[in-house]
Amino acid sequence: MDELRSIGSRTTLKDLVDAYERHIIDDALRAASGNQRRAAQALGVLPTTLHEKMKRLGLRRRAERELATMALAG
Repeated sequence: MDELRSIGSRTTLKDLVDAYERHIIDDALRAASGNQRRAAQALGVLPTTLHEKMKRLGLRRRAERELATMALAG
């Protein structure tokens, strides 16, 4: 979890939890080939919960950019 190392010396619990959630959600989305429903199921949360977490953590915009890039490349 490189993200945790790059946060710096003044980390808060919220920063650590957010970084961990970001990492876990990102892994689940990659394993589900970007399918949020399947990722949510694998994580044991509702799709709406996953969507809200992604939005709060800034993952939604990144996921959309990656999908757009994949569509252009494909």
